[in-house]
Parts: sequence; C-alpha cells; structure tokens
Amino acid sequence: MERILLAILLCILSASTFVYAAERPVLRIYHDSDYSSHSASAEAMKMGFNSALRERNFEAQGFKLQLLEKDHRGNSNRSLLTMRRFLQDDSALLVLGGLHSPPYIKHREFINQQDILLLVPWAAGGPVTRYPHDNNWVFRLSIDDTKAGVRLVEFAKQKQCRSSHLLLERTPWGKSNYQTITRTLGQSEAPVTWFNWNMKMNATKIMLREIVAAGHDCVIFVGNALEGKQLVKAVAQIPQTQRPAIISHWGITGGNFFTQVADELRAGTDLHFLQSCFSFQQKPHSEFAAKVWQQLVASYPDKVINGQFIQSPAGFIHGYDLGRVMLSALDQIALSGNVKKDRAALRDALEDLKKPVQGLIKVYKQPFSRWTKSQPDAHEALGLDDICMASYNADGSIKVLNNQ
Repeated sequence: MERILLAILLCILSASTFVYAAERPVLRIYHDSDYSSHSASAEAMKMGFNSALRERNFEAQGFKLQLLEKDHRGNSNRSLLTMRRFLQDDSALLVLGGLHSPPYIKHREFINQQDILLLVPWAAGGPVTRYPHDNNWVFRLSIDDTKAGVRLVEFAKQKQCRSSHLLLERTPWGKSNYQTITRTLGQSEAPVTWFNWNMKMNATKIMLREIVAAGHDCVIFVGNALEGKQLVKAVAQIPQTQRPAIISHWGITGGNFFTQVADELRAGTDLHFLQSCFSFQQKPHSEFAAKVWQQLVASYPDKVINGQFIQSPAGFIHGYDLGRVMLSALDQIALSGNVKKDRAALRDALEDLKKPVQGLIKVYKQPFSRWTKSQPDAHEALGLDDICMASYNADGSIKVLNNQ
C-alpha cells in the first residue's frame, strides 16, 4: 500500500513539474533575416545569438528565451510584415536583424515610432542606427558603413591602386557607401557603376569591360554573394595582366559564396573583403574563445566544416557578442511580463550598461549611450579599429589581416 501511495505521489509531483515547465512564460526574439538567398549569414547569426542564450540555459528571471526564424527573403515589405506581427505578439521582446540594410533604412521611422527594439548584428547601412531623435530603438554591433568605406579606401591605398572604380548595388546600402567612400577619397564625385540585385553575367562582363578600358586597376565592390559571384567569375575571364583587384564589402560572405568561386580564387583572382577583427582561425585561442568554439562545435557539429570553421563566421561572432551584451542589459532590469514596459526598460539599460561584457571581438565597456545628433555613433558598438580586411584561405576559411 505504501508503495502505491509513493508511486501516486511521484506521479503527482512529476505532473506538477511538467505543468510548471509548460506554463513558464516565454519571451520571444524575432530573427528578421534572409533565410532563403543568404541562408549562411542567417544561420550564423542565429547560432551566435543562441550560443549566448545557451550560456543562460535560455532563461532570464523565470522567463524562457526563444529565438524564432522569420524569413523576409531579402524583401523589405516582408520585413515590415514581420515587424507588424511582432507588435501583435504580447511575448515578443526584441527583433534581431539580418544581413540586408534596405529594410531597416526604408522602415526606420516605423521601427522607431512603434518602439520596436531592433538589435543589428550584420546590416551595415550608415542610416540604420541614426534616426534623428533621442528616442532611438536601433542598436548595432556590426560593421558601420560610415567607417567601412574608410577601411576600403585605406586598403586600396595600401595595395597601391592607381585608380579605383566603385561598383555598388543600387539600394540605400550602396548609396550610403558611396557617400562615405567619396568623402574619404576627398572627391565630390567618384567613378561609379550601379547595378541591381540579381545582376546577370552578361551585364557584369559589360560593366567590367568598361571599367578595365577606362584604366581602373581596382574595383571597390559593395554587394552581396549573388552579385559578388558574378563579379569574381567575370574578372577571372580577363587576361591576368589586366585583371583588376577586387576590394569588397563583407556582404559577399553572407551566402554560399566561396564554394561557387573557389576555382577562380585558387587560380589567383585577387579578392579582399571586410571583416571585424576577430577570427576563430587566429590561434592559439584565448581561454574564452576556446570555450565558445567548443560549445559551437558541440551544439552545431553539422555546421562546422572539416572541424575547423563555419560559413559566414562574422554572423556568429557578432550574434554571440550582441547576445551577451543584451543579456547583460537584461540583468539590469526587473522583467514585469508587460512586454512594452520591458522593451523600454531593456532599451534604456542598453544605453547605460553598468558592467563590462566579455565578447569575442573585445570587452564591451558601455558600448552604447543615449543617441544625440552630436553623438551619431551612440548606438554603434564597434568602431573603425574593430574593422579589418580579410581574404579566403584555400579551404574556404577566412583569414583576417591585421590593421597595419
């Protein structure tokens, strides 16, 4: 009889534990990203942010933290639809951004007027974080195009390019880079060719033929993996003595780029591109980086290539660091369950972090502050010193070059 009563009691306790776990409140993080055309970047950002959450067992103050994939397919209107659905979700705490800048530039006013907390680990367009009001809800831990153009031009000078030609996508992202690059060059205008998304090979060849004929020996490229593939393949078909060097923004690393151009790169096509200044390829790892890498391998073994690297590593690195910064801010507030109130409190805490946060790129000491027109970088966690140039190794891993 005692055994029967004990068994019944254990069943009741187990059932109670299950109900408690099932009823535990959830805070959702919407990942607004391109899981279709640039899935490598989307997956890397998700993996990085989730790795930071995993260190807290996906919990904060009794709430379960859950990241949801929201595929906008590179379409600004689909991104806006995700934002609208986010506002209707009483458990949605914040939006984690994706690779593309145009959605956040186009809908910047809506995002800020609707108090949508947006954390950006990739999209680099300068205007994204620079909403001209102190009620600014967008924070970035990524490359910022007000500085990216500076690094691209500096590298062109280091390579002793005689004449650089800009090849830029016809989007707000491309236009923001044009402004920075021309300003860095000290010119009111710079030689530029604009292209649209899904640029085809014939169009690429025509553009490139005109660039080479005009005597330009370097191409500063701002575009993503799909168009970057066309550029590399077109350059590889030019006689080697006439081939321009490609100095690219980091958008090319967001998709399955290397596998599509590996033969051209191994044959000597000159390609360098932006990255932030941390790489898992830099060894030996620090104790902290080694721990993060071991967790990555254990959690995502199918994403680790040859046990050595992952695709779009900057997405992981930025997502992880941004996740740790967010969690530190979350520690400073008392979650109420009122998601609008909690979003506002989290936003304020991000602008006033009390403790340094160890990340992969660096230790973040008050990375954000209150935004004002006189402090345009207030919502930028990285600076020019955190931006490096990089190239591909023969196996597709990325080698980051030191700033010298």
